Amino acid sequence: RKMRNKQSLLMIGILIGIFAFGQANGQEFTLQSDELQGQLTMHQVYAGLGCAGKNSSPALRWVGVPKNSQSFAITVYDPDAPTGSGWWHWLMVNIPADTRGLTADAGNLSKKLAPEGSLQSLTDFGTPGFGGACPPVGDRPHRYIFTVYALEVAKLAITEQSSPAMVGFMLNQHALAKASLLAYYGRD
Repeated sequence: RKMRNKQSLLMIGILIGIFAFGQANGQEFTLQSDELQGQLTMHQVYAGLGCAGKNSSPALRWVGVPKNSQSFAITVYDPDAPTGSGWWHWLMVNIPADTRGLTADAGNLSKKLAPEGSLQSLTDFGTPGFGGACPPVGDRPHRYIFTVYALEVAKLAITEQSSPAMVGFMLNQHALAKASLLAYYGRD
């Protein structure tokens, strides 16, 4: 029960911060997903490294798009990974300005479901595309932060081989606004 209360307080704090950032820019930019209801499912769990999920990115949509948005980006980050620097699970950039969401499994490069012109760069798995959750057995549930960025540029100067740190730097340099969803996943 204490864990659930801490998780609820953390989620409320993140949502307030996101709302305040959007309000400061005159927008109510929000990221939504019918698939993510606070917990990841086996669809968003990695297939490998001892995990037996489907490794499928969730369907996402965003509303309250800031004026002058030239493109969007999506990231998924686990700050609880035992690496000292967290773990990047997904980085998709150069999503066209008229896009308002992604279909389920858009992070699977072989299915070609991502919007035309978008680019998926390296994750901490060492490959582009979505890499699902796979925290160590016995760790407390990890936080997975899904974030959409509204950007002031149509294209970021990165490639599929760009590091998550470089992508993060470029996103923060060009963000008009961002909105996040938080979901948890742990293994016993």
